[in-house]
Amino acid sequence: MSHTTALILLGIAVAIVAGLAAYAVTLWREVRRRKVFREDELRRAHENCLENLELVASALQQQQVDVTEGSWRCKTLLDILDPSLVERPEFQAFGEVHGRTRHLHTHSARQALTPKERFQEDRERLAVEDEMRAAVIEAAGAVLRFRRDWPASLH
Repeated sequence: MSHTTALILLGIAVAIVAGLAAYAVTLWREVRRRKVFREDELRRAHENCLENLELVASALQQQQVDVTEGSWRCKTLLDILDPSLVERPEFQAFGEVHGRTRHLHTHSARQALTPKERFQEDRERLAVEDEMRAAVIEAAGAVLRFRRDWPASLH
């Protein structure tokens, strides 16, 4: 192989390596950009959940929402933030109300019930609400304290 051919092949190899390196840097930057975007989206989603959680907890404390509905919403929002939050003693009332009422019909399934069946389900729901009202309102207060201390309260 002549000296000229070797230099040409070396130049081609250097160009290929430089091109691959530039492509790798481009991919690395894209991965970093997507990671930052994902983290920002997660932060905004958590903030949105926290705002909604605060609104529902306040509505529960002011008795502007049913205990069952408020508990379901708080449980769902806490699950979105971190599924282990509902297991905390101060938030367990939400999970208990959810567990005791999740079999009840809602929306169109409720409309399909006979009046007698709806009345029976309403009595059951109201009994759970009467029993759990104080615990749920206390849990709503814990949510408001949790919201105030976010994100330190996760640790």
